[in-house]
Amino acid sequence: MNHPSWNANRFKIGVFSANADGGLTLTRVPERWAAQWDAIARVACMADRAGLDFFLPIARWRGFGGEMNSRELSYETLTFAAGLAAITERITLFSTVHVPMVHPVFAAKALATIDHQSHGRAGLNIVCGWNPEEFGMFGLPPIEDRYAQGREWFEIVSRIHAGEAAFDYSGQFYELRNVTGKPLPVQRPRPLTVNAAFSPPGRDFAANAADALLTSFVDIPKGREQIADIRGRAARAGREVGVLATCHVVCRPTQAQAEAYYEHYAVAMEDTAGVDHHIGAKAKYSGSHEAEAYQLHRKRFAGGAGTYPLVGTARRIAEEMIRLAEAGFAGTTISFVNYESELPAFLDGVLPILKEAGWRAA
Repeated sequence: MNHPSWNANRFKIGVFSANADGGLTLTRVPERWAAQWDAIARVACMADRAGLDFFLPIARWRGFGGEMNSRELSYETLTFAAGLAAITERITLFSTVHVPMVHPVFAAKALATIDHQSHGRAGLNIVCGWNPEEFGMFGLPPIEDRYAQGREWFEIVSRIHAGEAAFDYSGQFYELRNVTGKPLPVQRPRPLTVNAAFSPPGRDFAANAADALLTSFVDIPKGREQIADIRGRAARAGREVGVLATCHVVCRPTQAQAEAYYEHYAVAMEDTAGVDHHIGAKAKYSGSHEAEAYQLHRKRFAGGAGTYPLVGTARRIAEEMIRLAEAGFAGTTISFVNYESELPAFLDGVLPILKEAGWRAA
């Protein structure tokens, strides 16, 4: 990952999905994340002061049903990043943008605005769209070749951010005339860009457009295979693309306490109908996970939307993160049942171990 905005930490860590109620969980426990703005602001400032690398929201337009209807309450991510830019100093602030719902000319200017507000800390997470229920909210039909649209969208945004003279654009999805856009972003040649993709077309898109790929995986050996795959695709495109793991965290003083709480919130207190809806929609429309994950790892979907579990003491979690780093991951996202009450133990317990091992400068 060679984008100029990345810092010296060898293994990047970012907070994921704090803009949505429930975070990544599908649970009924009363302490589940409520995603109230003041609490989000406190978590963002906490992560910023501790030296975490990025704050990454999800983009959701409706919930996943069930008793809690998780993710129904979620903050739009461009304005979300702009708000956090005013109260943080160092952390990269991503906006997660659905290509079909947000016009590239608007997106280019909005991202450049955030980059100036934050003095060069804006990031872009490109999502080409998969959920037909959300498409329907915008009166849009699902697009068969969504990555073809994504390629056109990204080309337009990139040309605007490069500072090209006014240009026309004629493509399959966009017919634009006399396109221009200032201010240019602070970051050159453009803001840091990530993409989450699992299918071969999605991986090809990431290899050509992203600085880093966000990926799910069943276990670390399978993760190594995915790293090799995206590196090969990027090399054929003449680029280098890092790979970021996606993880959910349960950090407790003892291993038994961590495992007991994981079983409690992700099994005994799962939002069963919400998990069924989420898994069914993901399996049918998204293709974001290995096929076996849907059958074998229901607990992970209730616990963290199918991301990899980091469950245990601070040392156990740090050791697992070191394994991820040694496997070739450039970093990971982290999520919690309750970000504000659980992030401090992670920061106080896990970060010093990673720093001592040489994977983090902070």
